[in-house]
Amino acid sequence: MGRGLADWTNRVAWAMKLIKLAAAALNQTPLDWNGNQANILEAIRQARIQQASILCCPELCITGYGCEDAFQAAGVHETALEILAEIIPATEGLVVCVGLPLYFGGGLFNVAAVISNGQLIGFAAKQNLAGDGLHYEPRWFKAWPPGKVAEFQWGDESYPLGDLIFQCGDVRLGFEICEDAWVGNRPGNALARRGADVLLNPSASHFAFGKHHVRQRFVLEGSRALNVSYVYANMLGNEAGRTIYDGDTMIASVGEMLVSGPRFSYQDCVVSSALIDLQKTRLARERQDSYSPQLDDQDGVVYCDLDYPDVPPNVTTCEVQPWESSAQLKEEEFTRAVALGLFDYMRKSRSHGFVISLSGGADSAAVATLAALMLHFAQQDIGFDGLQIRLNNALAGLAVKDVPDCIAALVWCIYQGTRNSSDVTREAAECVARSIGATFHTLDVDSFVNDYTHSVSAVLGRDLQWDTDDLALQNIQARVRAPGVWMLANVRNALLLATSNRSEAAVGYTTMDGDTCGGIAPIAGIDKAFLRQWLRWMETEGPQGLFPIEGLKQVNVQQPTAELRPAAEMQTDESDLMPYDVLDLIERLAIRDKMMPVEILCQIAEHPVVQAHGASQEELIVWIKRFFRLWSRNQWKRERFAPSFHVDDENLDPRTWCRFPILSGGFERELEKLGDP
Repeated sequence: MGRGLADWTNRVAWAMKLIKLAAAALNQTPLDWNGNQANILEAIRQARIQQASILCCPELCITGYGCEDAFQAAGVHETALEILAEIIPATEGLVVCVGLPLYFGGGLFNVAAVISNGQLIGFAAKQNLAGDGLHYEPRWFKAWPPGKVAEFQWGDESYPLGDLIFQCGDVRLGFEICEDAWVGNRPGNALARRGADVLLNPSASHFAFGKHHVRQRFVLEGSRALNVSYVYANMLGNEAGRTIYDGDTMIASVGEMLVSGPRFSYQDCVVSSALIDLQKTRLARERQDSYSPQLDDQDGVVYCDLDYPDVPPNVTTCEVQPWESSAQLKEEEFTRAVALGLFDYMRKSRSHGFVISLSGGADSAAVATLAALMLHFAQQDIGFDGLQIRLNNALAGLAVKDVPDCIAALVWCIYQGTRNSSDVTREAAECVARSIGATFHTLDVDSFVNDYTHSVSAVLGRDLQWDTDDLALQNIQARVRAPGVWMLANVRNALLLATSNRSEAAVGYTTMDGDTCGGIAPIAGIDKAFLRQWLRWMETEGPQGLFPIEGLKQVNVQQPTAELRPAAEMQTDESDLMPYDVLDLIERLAIRDKMMPVEILCQIAEHPVVQAHGASQEELIVWIKRFFRLWSRNQWKRERFAPSFHVDDENLDPRTWCRFPILSGGFERELEKLGDP
């Protein structure tokens, strides 16, 4: 009976064609040739350990995706090919695809080099270029025309290039490179008709809230509708400064998600693999009435021999990290994305930690909290030893034995008070710093304010007064805080973090060369209303696997205030501007949706956010006019902001997302149509 069961098992195994596919998430850096190559080789090593036969690495992983205009340098193209040549020998027994720029026929193309069993067999070229939002691919690359095939001469050899199918052994591989899968007429449709069994998608798809689920949909739907197995590989971490990649990797087969790799990892390389049954995908396609194979054009097929090892069948279950199913997914994603972005920015810029001007308010508290959380997340993912190795430059010579030691050594918070500062904000700042374990110091800058005020008064021949010189007297307090924290950052070789948010950026409610100072502005892409919501969540709940920070309560109970006017005036941000949630609503309609003032008034008059404040139409008109005028006159400030992290597809960064003229008519004609409030 046992022998009969063995015979039956062998017949079932014969009827199946089992192949293991792998997707790599890589933390690359533009033009870091040695580091990028090491990560690719590590991915190949991990794929072997996992018994994978086909490995997909991310788009442009040899050079890095964010090389910007360096893509136009001939030396970059040449070095990329040199690195490719050094990678090829490591691929024996595997099919590996790696991304690089390729100069051909007078144009530069974004390609995936396909290597099989230690031999380069050709290049698949990207057909659809991303040119919206923070993407600028058409500036550097040309789109490859569908159906076209050419020969690329490299040394003494010639390799096929273009819209290709790669038949490695009896498995047919096709490519959708990142944007190719996001368009309506995706190349996968034609590739499936040409008999592709597996579609590989090497990507460099930036993180944004909710984007993971969009990718899931096109991976699953692509595998189902096209009856293929689909491998999606993405970049990981803060690659080039502004853009954060979540390291999303997925493998699906005929509508079933087999594996979804961990996101926001602190490792340089994460490989996820899954077993697929080739016969299952072929049978599903055979049964599909609408499938019409393309039999008359086999010119674009590249053939190579490859033997696939026998892999025992197993049951694949797609497991995701617990936080992925959290009811507070946006808060979880924000925390993990910005923390990872800060971690990579610090180590890749070779900085020795962070300096934060901690005001006792929401924005600086959020930045300081994120700086501390990055070290907790890193320890969770790679262990304390791994953390020390990754931050060996920042921690050199420091006696640290655990994460609290690291936080105290790397995160410095400075409270800088004037006569207009209150005990409430000072105590809140110290409480936050102590709660997260940061080093805390105070600086009294009131004497500097007095010195500048007296000096300028002498030049003017009169005393500066609040009733006539309000803005100047506010701004000087913010500006005198900059030199001290810059000096501390310089002495420590640390990075000064700016604390401005997107709502303030929209209306210029920030002092240039004051609270805008910093090398990176980690929360400048997020609105104030969400930040306040996130801080309350951090106080009471916090990210899964960590802990809440109760010390944030002293920040959360306050009304946001710049605290630059005399205390008797009881200054708050919202009294200067408008309620933050209303400001954010107007900003989205005006900037994201491109509505004019009258349209916005009609749109929001009955909106729940407005009704919650009991605002009259007269107040709404005042707020809308205030927004448009402040937006128009403060574009120069947005142009000068420190680089910010992109976390939301409503970014205001003029260098990556939202362009607007520095000088404009200020919407005066449009605002006149609102009438007088």
